[in-house]
Amino acid sequence: MLKSRSLDGTVTHFTPLLDVSHHKENTRQYRWWNSKILDLEEAKHQLLFSLPMFLTNLFYYLIVLVSVIFAGHLGDLQLAGATLANSWFSVTGLAVMVGLSGALETLCGQGFGAEEYQMLGIYLQASCIISLIFSIIISIIWFYTEPILVLLHQSQDIARTTSLYTKFLIPGLFALSFLQNILRFLQTQSVVKSLVVFSAIPLLVHIFIAYALIFCTDLSFIGAPVAVSISLWICIPLLVMYIMYAERFRQTWTGFSFESFNYIFTDLKLALLSAAMVCFEYWAFEIMVFLAGLLPDPTISTSLIAICTNTELIAYLITYGLSAAARLVS
Repeated sequence: MLKSRSLDGTVTHFTPLLDVSHHKENTRQYRWWNSKILDLEEAKHQLLFSLPMFLTNLFYYLIVLVSVIFAGHLGDLQLAGATLANSWFSVTGLAVMVGLSGALETLCGQGFGAEEYQMLGIYLQASCIISLIFSIIISIIWFYTEPILVLLHQSQDIARTTSLYTKFLIPGLFALSFLQNILRFLQTQSVVKSLVVFSAIPLLVHIFIAYALIFCTDLSFIGAPVAVSISLWICIPLLVMYIMYAERFRQTWTGFSFESFNYIFTDLKLALLSAAMVCFEYWAFEIMVFLAGLLPDPTISTSLIAICTNTELIAYLITYGLSAAARLVS
C-alpha cells in the first residue's frame, strides 16, 4: 500500500497497478538468463574470432576446389577424375594433416597460457617433423592410387585419371603439412585477422596460375594439380616471413632448436588421437563419393556426388570455425 499527499494536505492511500517487487524479480531473472543462458559479450567475442578462421579455411580450401572446377571444363572424364582425386586428397591428405596439427591447440595453448612463450616455437617444430614424416608415407601411398581405387571397384579410366592428378598434388601435400601447423601456431596466439589476408592473396594468385597452366599451356589437365602445389607453397614463405619479422612473435619464435626433437613423442600422442577424430569426420563426408563410383554411370555420378560433398564441406567449415573459437578462446 502506497500513499500520496495532495496540495491541500489530504493523504490518499492507493495500490499500484504493477507489483514493484514482481518487476524487480523479473529484472533479476532476466539478468540471470542473460549471464547464465547466453552471454552476449562472450558470444560476440567468439563470433568475431571464428569468422576470420572460417574465411581463412575457406580460402585455402578454395585453392584446391578452383583447380577442380577448371579441370571440369576439359570433359566429363577429367571432371570425374579431378573430383575423385579431390576426395582422395581430403581423406588421405588434408584430414590427416589437419588432425596431426590439432595437437598444437593443446600444447601451444598450454604454453601460451603458462607464459612459456619459447615453447610454442619448439612445439611447432616438433609438429612439423611429425607431419613431414606422415607426408612421406602418404606420398608413397599416392603413387599407388590407381591400383587402390581399382581394388575399391572404381572405374579403370577414372582411377587412372585420378592417379595422374594425385601424383602432381604430392608437392602440395608437403606444403600443406607445414601450413596447417603454422596456422595452429598463430591461432593459439589469437592471431586470426591477418590470416585472412595471407590466405586471400594465394587464392587470387592461384586463379590466374590455374587458368594459365590448364588453358594456355600444354599441361592441360595436369596443370590443375600443379597449380595447387605452386599456390600452397606460395602460402608458406608469406607466413614464415610474417612470423620472423613481426614484433609480436619475438618471444614465441626464437629460431630453430634441436630441443624440438625431445617433444616429438609428446606431440605424437596427442596428434594421433586428433588425426583419428578428424579423419572419421572427413571420411563420413567423402565415402559417398567412392560409393558413387559403384553406380551404373560412374563418370556422371561421381562428379555429381562430389559437387554435393564439396558444397557440404564448405558449410562444415562454418561450424568448424565456431568450435575452434570455443576451444581457443576458452
